[in-house]
Amino acid sequence: MTAVSELGDLGFRFLINIIATVILIYGLYYRRHGDRVLATTAAMFNIFAFAVLAKLSSVEFSLAAGFGLFAILALFNLRSEQIGRIEIAYFFGSIAIAVICSVGGTDILTVVVISACVLLGVYIVDHPALVRGSRAVTVTLDQIDPQLLSDSDEMRRTLSDRLGVNVTGFEIVSLNFVNELAIVSLTYNSKQRDVS
Repeated sequence: MTAVSELGDLGFRFLINIIATVILIYGLYYRRHGDRVLATTAAMFNIFAFAVLAKLSSVEFSLAAGFGLFAILALFNLRSEQIGRIEIAYFFGSIAIAVICSVGGTDILTVVVISACVLLGVYIVDHPALVRGSRAVTVTLDQIDPQLLSDSDEMRRTLSDRLGVNVTGFEIVSLNFVNELAIVSLTYNSKQRDVS
């Protein structure tokens, strides 16, 4: 392959990468979850990962794949603030698209098909109609009942009663016995609970 055709191939792969990333981050994530800062960060991370992986793919595929994996792991270890699971999934998707598009050795049609399949899968799995009525929230409780901490069913009932919703799952994020505070991340069904 000549240098001009290699640059053309790389440019076309970058175009596919940008289109797929814009659809993933702005068409799906931002419209559904609304975090502008995270959307921009994920898009920029994709562009940077593409550039590094495109350069490394000319060296050796396994090395490029290794650095792609390093980028993914760095995301989880080096982030300075807590981000939710859905945000991590979209970040991972952004990196995955960069890896799919940047690493040579795969024909363009395969890159387009794989990218389209990834986007279609995300569209379906994160579609609001699929999990209609289900919500997630983090709450701070002003009292800590030690008996509730040891009985998850009773804790779920108590949270449901206090919030007036049907709590479907919860996780205790933090306990502060000095100030009598508990931070709980929970999922609930947004329909009103039957109290009968």
